[in-house]
Amino acid sequence: MRQRRLGRSGLFVSELCLGTMTFGGSEGMWGQIGQLGQEEADAIVGAAFDAGITFIDTANVYAEGRCEEIVGQALRNADVRRDEIVVATKVHGAMGDGPNTRGASRGHILDQAQASLKRLQLDHIDLYQIHGFDPATPIEETLEALDTLVRRGDVRYLGLSNWAAWQVARAVGIAEARRLAPIVSLQAYYSLAGRDVEREIVPMLASEGIGLMTWSPLAGGFLSGKYRRDGGAGEGRRADFDFPPVDKERAYDIIDALEKVATRRDCTVAQAALAWLLHQPVVTSVLVGAKRVEQLEDNVGATRVTLEREDLDDLDAVSELKPEYPGWMFETQNASRMAEIEAER
Repeated sequence: MRQRRLGRSGLFVSELCLGTMTFGGSEGMWGQIGQLGQEEADAIVGAAFDAGITFIDTANVYAEGRCEEIVGQALRNADVRRDEIVVATKVHGAMGDGPNTRGASRGHILDQAQASLKRLQLDHIDLYQIHGFDPATPIEETLEALDTLVRRGDVRYLGLSNWAAWQVARAVGIAEARRLAPIVSLQAYYSLAGRDVEREIVPMLASEGIGLMTWSPLAGGFLSGKYRRDGGAGEGRRADFDFPPVDKERAYDIIDALEKVATRRDCTVAQAALAWLLHQPVVTSVLVGAKRVEQLEDNVGATRVTLEREDLDDLDAVSELKPEYPGWMFETQNASRMAEIEAER
């Protein structure tokens, strides 16, 4: 398991990150995603650590706080040394009924950081992420609250999740201008079936030196190898929770290409899809979730898959984004300049 530096920070994280959204659900949406109890979660966390995964991600809103409690206890039960694990959690979702129990306001951030620390049984959070953009709170207020947590020692590093490129860029500029703790990472949806981040977000991350953590790398299980164009489908989360949105006909073409790559490289379809992400230079860590240890072990196998140029070209071609303005105008206007840059290399 390779370790990669998160953005321009001094923090190193494993190339796979254990996502824990399957922990603790009972009713409603969280129950549809996963209902793993403490014993099952202990087995998955232990297997992840044994496989070299030293990065674990959760959120206060998962299973209404129960997920963080399970993660914290699982780490204790695994007897993991604190300096051997990087723990990330998030804040933004509703944790109550009132307007001040959600979002990215100063009050909500400071309150929820303390609540997360208690549930996780930790004295600090390694990576604290704003789970979504809050249109009701000025970015300045959010960043100053996060800076307070860093100065207190409650939080070591800061990240964002599900923000647009312009929002991240503005946050970076404000933090620099006000000398606040910097943003080092963005957690975003990225898969062969969902490459939208490549339009604006990926170039921005490369420009600003921000690390990318990718969630739902198998498009909610659609690229797991269970789903076929002929209607064949195994059990999976999408049977109850059809998310994230996928153009299924396009995705079936991607699955066809993945099957060919998997045959060439003697791996599973899911491993080929994860390996493609691990070969993308902008990606720091890929989040993998599991309901069974065997499923996690299969995902870990992706770190041992080396895709050749032929494989990458085939997968890139079948999943290529349609041209969109201003991207196609950049290509039209700058073809000669890009050729000069390439020649210089």
